[in-house]
Amino acid sequence: MTEEGRSENPLFQVRCWGVRGTMPICGDAFRRFGGNTICIEVRCGDHVLLFDAGTGLPNAARELAAEGVTDFNLFFSHCHYDHISGLPFFKPMYLPGYSVSFWSGHLAGKMTTREMICAFIQPPWFPVGPDICAAKMGMNDFRAGDVLEPHPGIRIKTGGLAHPGGSIGYRIEWEGRSVAIITDTEHVPDELDPTVLDLIRNVDLFFYDTTYLEDEMDTYRGYGHSTWEQAIKLAKAANAGRVGFIHHAPTRTDDELSAIDTLAAKRFKGAFCAFDGQVIDV
Repeated sequence: MTEEGRSENPLFQVRCWGVRGTMPICGDAFRRFGGNTICIEVRCGDHVLLFDAGTGLPNAARELAAEGVTDFNLFFSHCHYDHISGLPFFKPMYLPGYSVSFWSGHLAGKMTTREMICAFIQPPWFPVGPDICAAKMGMNDFRAGDVLEPHPGIRIKTGGLAHPGGSIGYRIEWEGRSVAIITDTEHVPDELDPTVLDLIRNVDLFFYDTTYLEDEMDTYRGYGHSTWEQAIKLAKAANAGRVGFIHHAPTRTDDELSAIDTLAAKRFKGAFCAFDGQVIDV
């Protein structure tokens, strides 16, 4: 720490390793925004936090390991397939010399983090179980509303979201700056979710589930997702700095997302469609 009490490495940075929802997609129509499912890295100085274990996770692990990162904290929003399908291919957990801490709260009282991971990584769905892992493994359970501190100075607020089976939203605070990740949540028409508002109040940047368009919501009511129009309403009400749209529908093409990106920026200066590989300094 410096004399002022701030970190010697004040980097606060976000990297999007996967921003697609429901299932991964590939093809010429999806190259710009990418086809990997949710995985977002938040770098707080020397500490690496990963949010969700979608198909973007193996790419994140490979590049971070190449940078010399050996200590990971991975936070689950929930455990639907698109958010955990990259987990069995998260190479650091199989190797000695690495430390991996997992965190989950959406199944509090029903299933622990360890039980969730063991249920998913085992035959017949995967050839081996977690007992083959050689890394130092930490399993952390919490409840929606808890405040987490994975490292000194990093404060993470949590909140329960409106999604079938439950989901967790996160607000990461570090060095006077903040980022929130709100994925897999469904809004009620003409209402602003107070839990979401609390997580994004005056935030520098938040990511929000924008799977559907407003005119699609009646068809998909109950699926547990929201819209970019709702994201902008929330951003304005919460005095947020920027909002990135994530959990893109797998059928939403680059051209369609580009059109949304242009229109959204006219309605809120800090709005944009996130894409695989995007790096944002906070």
